[in-house]
Amino acid sequence: MDRLRTEYRTNETISYKKAWRLTYMLTGKQKRFLRAQAHHLTPIFQVGKGGVNENMIKQIADTLEARELFKVSVLQNCEFDRREVAEELAKGARAEIVQVIGSTIVLYKESRENKQIKLPR
Repeated sequence: MDRLRTEYRTNETISYKKAWRLTYMLTGKQKRFLRAQAHHLTPIFQVGKGGVNENMIKQIADTLEARELFKVSVLQNCEFDRREVAEELAKGARAEIVQVIGSTIVLYKESRENKQIKLPR
């Protein structure tokens, strides 16, 4: 039973199901909502020939805190697969991949201080 309980950024013990939900595992309904919100956004980052580096991940993490949702464009001269780039960015910034379509990646991370988007349940 102890393995079904975990701590998540607080001293309070919460259920395993709630902890799973707090790790940014988005439901299909939430992803659909975020895709609709991101439709009108233009990409604000570009991943090029050099791929992903620590500086880019830090900037993306800072931008996610400010905006919560944005697009990243993968240029044609990028040597890496766009899905690998998306996973590396999401892992480094502790974000959730909403969508990878064409050469565009949509990332989401709930802001701690500047919450702008309210996800459906």
